[in-house]
Amino acid sequence: MCGCCCGKDSSEDKADLTNPIKNRGCTDIIVLIIFVLFWAGMIFIAAFSITHGDAWRLVYGYDSFGNTCDEDNTGKKIENVTFSGMNMEGKGFVFILDILDPLKSMKLCVNKCPGQDLNTTADIAMFAVTDGSYLCRYDVKDSEYSAELVRKGICPGRVFASESLLNYCVPTSLKRLGFDSLNTLMVFFNQFDSFHRVLSDVIKSWREMIILCFVALGFGALMVLLIRFLASVIVWFIITIAILGSIAGTAGLWWTYMDKKRFIDDKEEDNIPLLNVDIDSEQAFLVYSIIATVLTAILLLVILVMRKRIALTVTLFHEAGKCLADIPTLLLQPLWTFIILVFFFVYWIIILAFLATAEIASVDKETGFVKYTEHENVSYLWWYHLIGLIWISEFIIACQQLVVSGAVATWYFTRDKKTLSCTICTSTKLLIFHHLGSVAFGAFIITMVKLPRWILMYMQKKMKGSQNTCAKYTMKCCICCLWCLEKCLKYLNQNAYTVVAIQGSNFCSSAKKAFLTLVSNALRVAAINSVGDFVLFLGKIGVTAATGAVGIFWFKSKEELNYYAIPVLLVCIFAYFIAHCFLSTYEMVIDALLLCFCHDTDINDGSPERRYYASVSLQKYIEDGSNKISAISKGEEAPASPEAARL
Repeated sequence: MCGCCCGKDSSEDKADLTNPIKNRGCTDIIVLIIFVLFWAGMIFIAAFSITHGDAWRLVYGYDSFGNTCDEDNTGKKIENVTFSGMNMEGKGFVFILDILDPLKSMKLCVNKCPGQDLNTTADIAMFAVTDGSYLCRYDVKDSEYSAELVRKGICPGRVFASESLLNYCVPTSLKRLGFDSLNTLMVFFNQFDSFHRVLSDVIKSWREMIILCFVALGFGALMVLLIRFLASVIVWFIITIAILGSIAGTAGLWWTYMDKKRFIDDKEEDNIPLLNVDIDSEQAFLVYSIIATVLTAILLLVILVMRKRIALTVTLFHEAGKCLADIPTLLLQPLWTFIILVFFFVYWIIILAFLATAEIASVDKETGFVKYTEHENVSYLWWYHLIGLIWISEFIIACQQLVVSGAVATWYFTRDKKTLSCTICTSTKLLIFHHLGSVAFGAFIITMVKLPRWILMYMQKKMKGSQNTCAKYTMKCCICCLWCLEKCLKYLNQNAYTVVAIQGSNFCSSAKKAFLTLVSNALRVAAINSVGDFVLFLGKIGVTAATGAVGIFWFKSKEELNYYAIPVLLVCIFAYFIAHCFLSTYEMVIDALLLCFCHDTDINDGSPERRYYASVSLQKYIEDGSNKISAISKGEEAPASPEAARL
């Protein structure tokens, strides 16, 4: 499969790319077959998770008989459990009969937490009649409430005024429980798996997360349109947005952290035990705030250093705009990619929620109540599902890259642009019928670099309290090296797709050809390309920071969320993906143009017999731009253009 990378004559690397090969076969077919089989595994995980899991159990909880609250459990009866398989629709809260001993007490699904103290069984019966919320076991009628049932643990003896916490009815004033009972209650809530608490908040906030994805979509679309029609202004607009967005996002994170810290300090002053979720949330926002502050400071310094180079990108965007003017449908590609990515992310999170609850119901021998334990093989499915997130999302983005790169290359190597018709359609057809394997191969390579980096980052977090300094620094170095390798491979992949689209060769040989072409012209185009990519990267940062700032203020106002640091992080990740889909259109157009220019100058010499395909303005810009950047790097005055020199 990769043998094509070796053993070829170097003269073949000069082969003409000017005529896209029409009669081509499928490339990297073996990788495509593996990718299809991998998708079959993803479908199996989805079927297994939906069959064995219940995502709503994360949101609403379940009672002592295994019934998920606020859900019709008919048909889900657990064998040898009397009150399982009941319809609990409308009963969205879990009520603990003995709040002083929550670990062993019976738990029921109720439709409302009592808002006032109920001191006697008569008060509890009256609450059931007036509010329709029955606080005794399901088989007990309100007229049968008695002290005898309290002694049997079937009815509560006394009920405190309550409010919802993690969808459980918890006394409004925790001080009334006493220190020992309060500690027991905190132990009960802290036993919930952190991942389950986080996923519960993600499910509760899924509507807001989708809306924020569309907010990022609006920001990204606006940025692309401004670049297309206001290139001379948009460069500085992008920089301004990136700076303001980074500062606003950082300020919002620090404000949220201080608010969390103040809340915890108030509880500590009152000697109220803390939930782990509160402590984790405070620490998460502290880490976010520090990282955001460091990145914002670095961003400002880089912009200060590169301010003179950035001005040169205006003409580069103008040249890319000419291509977009002839192929306007390129601007629609990010929209399709966005829609597909959103559908995939929603699918992935839903299956993740079901997979997290794919558990086996059993009866606790000590209490006689139902408890859920994880399937022994589910941990392997977690890893498979995670690899699927990386590989498939990278595959979706790579498909866009190949379609755009192929369309741009075809446009570049066509002398009479008026003869072009539906270039995007042609490029998309080549992708679907010939090059899905090459795209899957490129995405797989990125996955194989990104996954170890994520694993090392997870291990680094687990080693936070370790005293082994050498291991910590070794881990950080490995993470940094993998990150650099990932960025280099992504850049190489993007250029390889351009060669794949034109030459019809497999991924390995295309990557080799793209690499050799870029290396031989590094001094001429690398500096220009890096500045253009940096400005577009600032645009992505601006969209991500602005969307994240909106998300922080919105999630902060939702009291039902307990650990919204993760929804904020997910929104920022999705926003970056969306911004990448939009702004990478210009990035891909620019990269493809420069690669085509490099190859054009390699195979042609500008003579009447071998004229360049590049426009005069593009040739002049690249030569002048590279000279100016070289002069700026040496601290010299930028040389004037030939026209200015003659004047």
